[in-house]
Amino acid sequence: MSGQNTIDILKEAILLERRGHSFYLKIAEQSAHAAVREFFESMAAEEERHIEILESQFSSYARNQQFEPLSDQDWQNQPTDQLVLDESVKKQIAGAGYEAAAISAAILMEEKAVALYSERAEAALDPAEESLYLWLAAWERGHLSSLAKIDRQIKEAIWNDQGFWPF
Repeated sequence: MSGQNTIDILKEAILLERRGHSFYLKIAEQSAHAAVREFFESMAAEEERHIEILESQFSSYARNQQFEPLSDQDWQNQPTDQLVLDESVKKQIAGAGYEAAAISAAILMEEKAVALYSERAEAALDPAEESLYLWLAAWERGHLSSLAKIDRQIKEAIWNDQGFWPF
């Protein structure tokens, strides 16, 4: 892949992460519920770390057309999808249309990131570049999994409250 195309992909990745960071911070700021605010603040912090890594990789590639290997610490700090919201938080999100809608929008954003990073990892010829994009794709899959789990929990809470179950 040409150097300019690699630079363009890094720029796109940085922009995608910056948008995610801003989006998650805005949701956190506007949430009246501490658990929801903390979740989105942690998502924003993770996106901020991705920005730092991508900007470092951008600088490295712009200087010498090489990616830097990720640190062992970065590899060890992979996300989990263990987030489970208690009933009161689910009801708070379901009752606040903005937060529920924001979760749906965040799912779409994370799906786009997973696709970009996965495609780039497949096309990479440089092992450090492949490693970077595999790492980012794994993070974004973790975000996507957490968001999808929250979305399912919200739907179930709404369905239960509205009596949508046939039994």
